Amino acid sequence: MSGTDEGTITVAGLGDLHVGETAVHPFRELFQEIAQKADVLALCGDLTNHGKVREAEVLAEDLRGLNIPVVGVLGNHDHECGAVEEVRHIFEQAGVCLLDDGTPHVIKGVGFAGVKGFAGGFENLMLDAFGEPAIKQFVHEAVNEAMKLESSLRQLDTERTVVLLHYAPIAETVEGEPSQIFPFLGSSRLAETIDRHHHHVKAVLHGHAHHGRYSGTTPRGTPVFNVAQTIAKETGRPYGLVRV
Repeated sequence: MSGTDEGTITVAGLGDLHVGETAVHPFRELFQEIAQKADVLALCGDLTNHGKVREAEVLAEDLRGLNIPVVGVLGNHDHECGAVEEVRHIFEQAGVCLLDDGTPHVIKGVGFAGVKGFAGGFENLMLDAFGEPAIKQFVHEAVNEAMKLESSLRQLDTERTVVLLHYAPIAETVEGEPSQIFPFLGSSRLAETIDRHHHHVKAVLHGHAHHGRYSGTTPRGTPVFNVAQTIAKETGRPYGLVRV
């Protein structure tokens, strides 16, 4: 999948919206603000609070009014009720291009690839697939998400690519969370995949770590931004703005 270079674009990253089923236009005004400042809105998971159909419908009402492209991935909360296919359909009908099925997307010459990601820990503290079947299954899920991201990135032939995740690919952007839960906030397997494509991945956006840090880098220097809305407020707004 290729795209021509059409100049830099501004991507607004927003994660962990946690929309409830009784909310009334919770993001309408914010989305209107974003549309004035960015060329693309990137949603980084936990769009709903419990993965309920009604929660997705509430957010979809606000998304339909956007006049800029929207890409995204789902998060762990969006899987909670087991209605993920219905939730996915609602967002896609509202114009969101969800990337976590492994299909990348190109907007104005910039490639977008994304997966939900998974837990497992970071660097030399990553959990290994050893021991009980339950541990092996846990690690298998993390490996599968990294492989899906690898496949998506290989499909792109763009000079500039943005990766969307829900789980963190590095420990640096989860610092501030209790150290005991670091292994459940992300996995370095995601960073390893990203760094194999560092020549064209220009930025990584993720959420999930509500008390982490806004920015960091992968081992090979790719910028990573934690755009969970509680963290992005460090920038003066509940979303991050990244030029690529």
